[in-house]
Amino acid sequence: MKIGIIGAGNVGGALGTSWAKAGHQVKFGVRNPADPKHRALLDSCGGNATAGTTTEAVAFGETIALATPWDATQAALSDCGSLAGKVLIDCTNPLQFTPAAGLELAMGHTVSGGETVAQWAPGARVVKAFNTYGYENFADASYPKYGGLKPVMFLAGDDASAKEIVSRLAADIGFQPLDAGTLKIARLLEPTGMLWIHLAIVQKKGTGFTWAVMERVQASPLPSK
Repeated sequence: MKIGIIGAGNVGGALGTSWAKAGHQVKFGVRNPADPKHRALLDSCGGNATAGTTTEAVAFGETIALATPWDATQAALSDCGSLAGKVLIDCTNPLQFTPAAGLELAMGHTVSGGETVAQWAPGARVVKAFNTYGYENFADASYPKYGGLKPVMFLAGDDASAKEIVSRLAADIGFQPLDAGTLKIARLLEPTGMLWIHLAIVQKKGTGFTWAVMERVQASPLPSK
């Protein structure tokens, strides 16, 4: 699949590298495609990635991943031009920092960042995903280190076929996709991302952990005598 990634920072770079290694074609949409700082990232993608402007990345991608800092997201979407009909994976979290509260979500109970992204990108088929972990957990497509469990990738959106595409992209880099419901459920997934940040940074657990789904196995009935 051709994937346009808006942003080439930690999250966009890690996802793009993993998708490229999984055989997808990637174009990073960046402010200055010729900047030499992008060379190492493109080299890590093994020939399956290029850099271009945001509009070039959108034109290239069958699916678009939005991986920008929250305070740059609206402007980045404006630079993209029309995203109508495109599958748009919203990997962002609406984070803000204040001296009084520290790092926190800028919105939550009545609207989510995912729903706001859908308003900023009219007509896009928005799916919230890849927002509940730090980039370190997107950087290794093999995932051999989680004790036999696959990390779960929650996703939420209103378009069933868009969610199927994002589920396949999640599975391609080692995740167990789990459809959490409509885009409104981003109001739950974004606090889940904030919980991960709190545990990793504030509680000093570190960044090398993920969520997993374990289903109870029904006990076999006892044989009758």
